[in-house]
Amino acid sequence: MSEFQLPQRRRIYLMRHGDVTYFDDSGRAIDPDTVPLNDNGRAQASAAGAAFAQQGVRFDRVIVSGLRRTIETAQHVLDATGQQIALEEQPAWQEIRGGRLADIAPADIENAFLRAFDGVVSEETRFLGGESIGELLDRVLPAIAELRADPAWDTALLVLHGGVNRAILSHAITAGGRMFFGHLAQTTGCINVLDAGAAPHDWVVRALNHAPPSPLHRDTRNTTMEMLYAQYLRYRPQR
Repeated sequence: MSEFQLPQRRRIYLMRHGDVTYFDDSGRAIDPDTVPLNDNGRAQASAAGAAFAQQGVRFDRVIVSGLRRTIETAQHVLDATGQQIALEEQPAWQEIRGGRLADIAPADIENAFLRAFDGVVSEETRFLGGESIGELLDRVLPAIAELRADPAWDTALLVLHGGVNRAILSHAITAGGRMFFGHLAQTTGCINVLDAGAAPHDWVVRALNHAPPSPLHRDTRNTTMEMLYAQYLRYRPQR
């Protein structure tokens, strides 16, 4: 009988960017491509960095989507850990794109906000009238395969977005499948822990939605999209 060899896996820390404010005090929507972290978001990112530092975690690669909120989050994490690593940008991991809210019929607006991340979501479902879940998977999953095909790293930090993270987590949870579980909560500034082996199906999910400032999520019972819809209702233009 041959001696058993323990599988070798690499570590992916998958974060969502810190908190941002999508509407200004006048109710004007802020461009999601350029919106910065707010005070809470900066505190969340620094808390995540402190958690990594406490455990002595060192990164070989740090990858962001290129949108400002992911870049700022990654910089705060690295500042807290004392590491100087050049950020890599992966545009394929930018957040799922919505359409123009003004083009959505009033009778459909609630479903547009609340159904895209509701349970097991079909690939035909469109996010706020824009990109479909299938189109999101088409760009997110090949980039994950490309990352795994590169042997030149052991521990990677990915700082991405709620929708993109759900796509990656659903892929890992189904052992390399093509699914989208919208009900996987992704708190701003959260950390997920994944291990990837040599085989495409070899995923180990170690932690989900760990939020260092409030790891028990004591004060949160609503989803991100529910809270965003409430903000929209407050500031929406009258038709």
